[in-house]
Amino acid sequence: MKKIAIYRLRTTAVLVMLALVISETIAQDSTNSLSLQECVEIAFRQNLELKQAELQSASSQIDYRQSRQNLLPLVNGIAEHGLNQGRSIDPFTNSYLNQNINYANYGLSGGVVLFSGLVYQQAIKQQRYAYEAAQMDVQQQKDNLTLQIIVAYLQVLSNQDQLVQINRQVELSRRQVERLKILNDEGTITPSEYTDLKGQLANDEVSLVNTKNLLEAAKLQLAQLMNQPYDTNLSLERIEAENFLSSYQGDAASIYQVALQQLAIVKGAVLRTQSAEQGLKARKGARWPTLSLNAGLFTNYSNAASTQNLLRSEDIATNNYVLMNGAKSPVFTTVDYYDQVKIPYSDQFRNNYSTNINLSLRIPILNAMQNRNRISQARLVVQNASYEEKTTKIRLQQAVEQAWLNMTATYNRYNALLNQVAAFEESFRGTEARFNEGVLNSVDYLVAKNNLDRANNNLIIARYEYVLRAKILDYYQGKPLW
Repeated sequence: MKKIAIYRLRTTAVLVMLALVISETIAQDSTNSLSLQECVEIAFRQNLELKQAELQSASSQIDYRQSRQNLLPLVNGIAEHGLNQGRSIDPFTNSYLNQNINYANYGLSGGVVLFSGLVYQQAIKQQRYAYEAAQMDVQQQKDNLTLQIIVAYLQVLSNQDQLVQINRQVELSRRQVERLKILNDEGTITPSEYTDLKGQLANDEVSLVNTKNLLEAAKLQLAQLMNQPYDTNLSLERIEAENFLSSYQGDAASIYQVALQQLAIVKGAVLRTQSAEQGLKARKGARWPTLSLNAGLFTNYSNAASTQNLLRSEDIATNNYVLMNGAKSPVFTTVDYYDQVKIPYSDQFRNNYSTNINLSLRIPILNAMQNRNRISQARLVVQNASYEEKTTKIRLQQAVEQAWLNMTATYNRYNALLNQVAAFEESFRGTEARFNEGVLNSVDYLVAKNNLDRANNNLIIARYEYVLRAKILDYYQGKPLW
């Protein structure tokens, strides 16, 4: 009996030391550990799907900017140089020539739409709503990624706590095996009691290996969500789960009403409906006439363009005559002599200058029923967007109700497990004392130990599950998640 008491003291001392070492290790690791917020921020920086959503938002912003700039006047310039060979039209005289001609045309034209059934104004609103919806998509991508990080983060912490618990189980079983081996060697117990405890130790060691594997798998999942290389030394800051174990305030209906105003996925669906409605108005506006103001200025050049300079004039007798007093008098005509001179480039540029300005009214009468069909298609887009919005809200309501039910069930389960652990701890203390005194067999001891171990593990799982359920409800209400 003295030996049994000595081993009981040794066992208790070892367990206390083990708990202190594990606690110290966790405390040391936490000084260089990643917090939940840091994990989320790393994921935001490195997640490629989030970057793609941001690119899509940037593209929508460009479309929105272009829709506003469509109200600006259109101004275009032309500068054309060319060479005609053979028979062609002289751009200067519009007469036919059979020679090589170098020519140039210059022009500047512009126009502005004065009225088009407010098509451009409705398109601006449509693209603005589409851009805001794309921003909500980015936020929704961040929200989804945040929830995934929280799940993986809590899973790591849960597995770490389970590993601590199983380490204690292994150490306790190992000390019992060492104690029973001595007693078995002395012949004071039956061999089955010793072998039963050896089997329990092996079972605890298998559980230890499995839990370590689960812990590394959870770390891997977290690292992949952050898009970082897997690191076995990944350390996380502890979350005091006990701080979140109070009864959750509110109810499913009130949380749903808050979620309608907070969640990006709902805002995005509403914005898409509004964008589709503006698109329908823009299609309807296309049935109105379009009034435009246009203006332009032009000039040209041709190397065939020339002018004649008068050199002199001479009176030359012709073969015609007139009778004057019965005598023939010759008829004279004046002949002018000219010098052919090419017109300089700069002179042609100034002399050929012309301008125009006009008002244009385009009235749609029959365009193969395109406007009518486009309006019908736009109505379908509005209807589909409305269905998507309603579906999003219905699914959100169902998700909130399910999350509330899960949270309530987990909270009740956690409280029940607290009572169960307390009862099994009391039972195990008595069973262990009697087993160590040799008045109880190994079967009863193992039953009590396994009951307590299973209850402790279930309590750890329930604790972090409740934290997760509470944070999901916080997310629906737009509350801070850390």
